[in-house]
Amino acid sequence: MKPVILLVGRLPGVDETVARELQDMPVEWLGAHDRDEVARQLEAEPAIACVVMGAGLDDRIRGELIGVIASRRPDITIHLKDRASGPGGMADFVRRVVAAEVLR
Repeated sequence: MKPVILLVGRLPGVDETVARELQDMPVEWLGAHDRDEVARQLEAEPAIACVVMGAGLDDRIRGELIGVIASRRPDITIHLKDRASGPGGMADFVRRVVAAEVLR
């Protein structure tokens, strides 16, 4: 069974965008872009190994989502992408996180 990674981004379809760039990685990608979607994914998929959150979200929203994730799934790690690398840096960041935290 492949590990499941939840990608949280500002725009819908973040999982599809990143998955296209990282199709060589042996993982299953899920995506969410708001609180309700994050909560649904956490409830529906017990195999989520970690969460990677993009930098396009407002800090207040990121903080709120961290609270939602941590309260529902204290067993998974949450990784926040920096803003300096811009949107183009998301796939590289996700690759590094997954390689170091999930596929090690």
